[in-house]
Amino acid sequence: MIIDVHTHIFPPEIRDQREKYLPRDAWFGTLYTNPHARMASAEDLLTVMDLDGVDRAVIGGFAWADQGLCQAHNDYLLDCVARYPDRLIGIAAVQPRAGAAAARELRRCLEGGLRGLGELFPDGQGFTLDETDLLAPLVDILQAAQLPLLTHTSEPVGHDYHGKGHTEPGHVIALAECFPELRLICGHWGGGLPFYELMPEVAAALQNVSYDMAASPYLYRWRIVPVAIQMVGVHKILFGSDYPLIRPKNYIEHLRALSLEENECTAILGGNAARLWGIDLR
Repeated sequence: MIIDVHTHIFPPEIRDQREKYLPRDAWFGTLYTNPHARMASAEDLLTVMDLDGVDRAVIGGFAWADQGLCQAHNDYLLDCVARYPDRLIGIAAVQPRAGAAAARELRRCLEGGLRGLGELFPDGQGFTLDETDLLAPLVDILQAAQLPLLTHTSEPVGHDYHGKGHTEPGHVIALAECFPELRLICGHWGGGLPFYELMPEVAAALQNVSYDMAASPYLYRWRIVPVAIQMVGVHKILFGSDYPLIRPKNYIEHLRALSLEENECTAILGGNAARLWGIDLR
């Protein structure tokens, strides 16, 4: 089974009328002002999944700064997973600074069938991952349900790009140290965090942290995959495409072209995600 753990979909009304939403959210404006910036619906995603051989996908919306927009986007995700329960796994978006309202929304989403939280965009939502008191109510809900949190992360060095931000390895370590039982997924290779797991104290703090490879072609050479396996172990690496930014087949073809063991490729493409979300692969 191939499971893509990092995709984004939008309600048709937002996709078709994006200009109405650009002034309502600075981060959204940064990423989607260009009319060629791709936005997908659930049906767009399912079509590509069928073409590219992806069995299931984790769908997130957009981490709006406005809690009301998060809730409206979550309504669409709830509808999508209800219509396609065997193909789509939804994760909720909330604005952590909304406090009790964010916690209520996360509970509503989990009770309605979503299975996690993310992708958080700390830069766009006006917080940092080391604000652990702010995040504690959300983490408590996730830990009780044994469900993961996916967060955007970025590199403290290297080239700039739209949406890079400043959610860097130190912020992730602070969150993981405060909540060692949290199932935390770092998007985009954790901003280079796997390298620091060569430090024993960092590896000990990050035992429940996984890394997805979303946007890899824009960030690293494909050698990142075998190197990361050596640094953190294959069990911590997840296939995530960041669709519609990049097609899943781009990753699948490159992964299968690498000199990986068959069990390593199987774990990355779906086995590790199945373990995180409790999916029966039989």
